Amino acid sequence: MIARPAAKYHAFPPVNLVDRNWPNRSITQAPIWMSTDLRDGNQALFEPMNAEKKMRMFKMLCAIGFKQIEVAFPSASETEFGFVRQLIEGGHIPDDVTIEILTQAREHLIRRSFESLKGAKKAIVHVYNATSKTFRENVFGMSKAEVVRMAVDAVRLIKAEAEAMPETEITLEYSPELFTATELDFAKEVCDAVTEAWGATPQRKVILNLPTTVEIATPNIYADQIEWMHRNLARRDSVIISLHPHNDRGTAVAAAEMGLMAGADRVEGCLFGNGERTGNVDLVTVALNMYTQGVHPGLDFSDINAVARTFEHCTQLPIHPRHPYVGDLVFTAFSGSHQDAIKKGFSAHKADEHWSVPYLPIDPADVGRSYDSVIRVNSQSGKGGIAYLMETENGIVMPRRLQVEFSGVVQRHAEQLGGEVSADDIWDLFARTYLDPAAPVRYREHHLYEHGGVQGIRLAVDVEGTPHILTGEGNGPINAAVHALHSAGIRVQVRSYEERSMVPGSDDGNAQACAFMEIAGSGNGDFYGVGIDGNIVTASIKALISGIDRMGIATLAQSTEKAA
Repeated sequence: MIARPAAKYHAFPPVNLVDRNWPNRSITQAPIWMSTDLRDGNQALFEPMNAEKKMRMFKMLCAIGFKQIEVAFPSASETEFGFVRQLIEGGHIPDDVTIEILTQAREHLIRRSFESLKGAKKAIVHVYNATSKTFRENVFGMSKAEVVRMAVDAVRLIKAEAEAMPETEITLEYSPELFTATELDFAKEVCDAVTEAWGATPQRKVILNLPTTVEIATPNIYADQIEWMHRNLARRDSVIISLHPHNDRGTAVAAAEMGLMAGADRVEGCLFGNGERTGNVDLVTVALNMYTQGVHPGLDFSDINAVARTFEHCTQLPIHPRHPYVGDLVFTAFSGSHQDAIKKGFSAHKADEHWSVPYLPIDPADVGRSYDSVIRVNSQSGKGGIAYLMETENGIVMPRRLQVEFSGVVQRHAEQLGGEVSADDIWDLFARTYLDPAAPVRYREHHLYEHGGVQGIRLAVDVEGTPHILTGEGNGPINAAVHALHSAGIRVQVRSYEERSMVPGSDDGNAQACAFMEIAGSGNGDFYGVGIDGNIVTASIKALISGIDRMGIATLAQSTEKAA
């Protein structure tokens, strides 16, 4: 760092908006939401999602309630093009969902983009070109007039392509890339030229997306820019102002919220803030911020854990334990004084009253989190010590969420015992909780087989002492075992899975495999199961059955055949 940063950097000049109104406004209704997880979020991944993961993410976004989803940059690669075709040809797009594609303002890319949309009922075509002075002069060497002409020519081509595809309802979206670094009067000039070229009307609106392509100023400056455009754009009644904040300064959420107060109608972003560099705006946070102010966002995060696990699976990105609303630790109080206040708040709270429990801005139950996770121990009161003893004494390195879960088990045991809990006591408690062979469902053996390119399993279990033989097929042994249990009326979903080698416990150096599986059943919450065996597949199946036992799902359908 240099001694005088002002010699190298300068503050962004304020907007001349002395009578700004946005500071006196509040958010009273949900905006139009647009998820760009499959485009902006995906292109920022070290390893972009494959088609299977993109489809899984798309279906989850639909289930959450997104009605506009940017699915691809189809002219960028055959993979992106193919995914759009898969969505359309496979009939995967719900009638109330509009897919969106991105293209640069170049003729061959626009034409290729429209090829990807053939057969779609409706779509948003999102076109952009850079408008800032730095890009005009230093990157492209273009005049203002050339930049405007580039945008208008692209829009006219999109209009012609749309007219040649009357079976598809096309909506135009235009982004002046690097809007926040563009002179406001020029940004207005380009946007007005676009709406005129498209022939925007109140019945056929244009989406004008005004992004913080790179966040370069405080969020109040962005709000001023949005309000200025809101006041001065031509055909305002024919325009949807959209926000696309990035998080380079760490203020994307504030920028989105202030931008909505400044007159914007729509927000683009990603679940949990994934995206280029520091990410796009975190839509979960913006939505649940509204929810805690009494405004329903129109998105459903009733099972935030399921959303989080799907996101982590598809993106291979971990969610920070302190991430707002969804992090593993955000509803956790480690401080004794905090714990006391929360307990008293819960005791005083009545179901028909407004939520006012100390340290909890939202009722965890509203997002599918249990109250058991709210008050837990930390390293000073046992959690860290439990994890350390389990690793050093027993060779088991527990996943974070299992650490949290098991620490609650130990804490309750310690409170009942009224004394110190030794390392042996902790292991005995772990074994009784997760590894007890006397549980209602008991693993006996399994046999794997291949059938038609899929994995099959013949699973032998005892249910309350009665032997059963179950069969199932899937894309792997765990999936096959889940399907085998489904055939018996035991329906669970695997939320997460981890496997680790235990510290060798014998002189020959042979290590045991330890499998950790987080499962969920209908309305039963999430539970961890643990399996230990010399064979990792066996350990995994034991973990699945352990989780089922802990969930209390142990009843097989009457039609299940008993083993001979």
